[in-house]
Amino acid sequence: MMGEEVMDLTTLIVNYNTANLLPKCIADLRDASVDISSEVIIVDNASKDDSTTLLKREYSDFKLIFNDTNVGFGRANNQCVPFIQGRYVLLLNTDAFVSKDTINKTIKYMDEHSKCGVLGVKLLGREGDLQPSCRYFPTPFTSFLKSTGLQRFFKGVQAADDMEWAHNEPRECDWVPGCYYLIRREVIDTVGLFDPRYFLYYEEVDHCFATKSAGWQVHCYPGSSVVHIGGESAKLEGALTSSGRQLDVLKIESELLYFRKNHSHIIVLSHLVLLTLADMINLVKKTVKLNNKSILWGYFKHSYLAWSLYFKTRFATTPTR
Repeated sequence: MMGEEVMDLTTLIVNYNTANLLPKCIADLRDASVDISSEVIIVDNASKDDSTTLLKREYSDFKLIFNDTNVGFGRANNQCVPFIQGRYVLLLNTDAFVSKDTINKTIKYMDEHSKCGVLGVKLLGREGDLQPSCRYFPTPFTSFLKSTGLQRFFKGVQAADDMEWAHNEPRECDWVPGCYYLIRREVIDTVGLFDPRYFLYYEEVDHCFATKSAGWQVHCYPGSSVVHIGGESAKLEGALTSSGRQLDVLKIESELLYFRKNHSHIIVLSHLVLLTLADMINLVKKTVKLNNKSILWGYFKHSYLAWSLYFKTRFATTPTR
């Protein structure tokens, strides 16, 4: 059970090898929090850089938790739940930098919209480019359309990353990215925080699914922005996918776990079949354009990886780590 409600905001930050980003992330957070009562809890996931030294030296006024091993993003955030005192809880990535008005505006929005359980903001890249900020739950079919590039022929299908909306007004959606993820405390009291089976990726998708299932809404508020670099911790975990952010193994595993938990075994199998079909379509398309065996072989390995994880996770029910 959480402590007494004595402050406006508890911010949770999970750090993994991003000592270079922490000073700016926290400085921006402090500048944006001067008008509210708040606390910060930082979990270090067994970083190998100078993070531990930096945290102990510069941020001893925060609640600090140091893990001996990397327990994953969701589990690390869950460790903070017993210490939360704020009426709102903000999950903030170390590679996400808030604007000076972000905290006040988003808390005010939540105060005025009592049905909103989770709130995200407009996300901008390093160069000011707009990132997908208002997202919809994935399905095997929408994932297939996106990976093959065929979604342009299916205009009536709701894309997971819909960018065709007025980014100057709030909007209800299915889920928002976890880099700036503001949660009403009652939501955590009701549905908890993250499912510990997700080591990385899909934690917020699954949490928003549970939040909406419990009767709350998820909103995207573009009245303030957050600069999100993306992928800084993931670079140290293994080979990156072509997007430059997501790790294939962890992404595919989390995807399988999500579909099985929130839908059915049939949906998982449908996803695997469509994923394999998409790889074969992309293979044919690439074969016509180039003669690079390593790229072509990558499509076979992607399908093999997905099916092997299906069996390693005991038919998408148990995580591998």
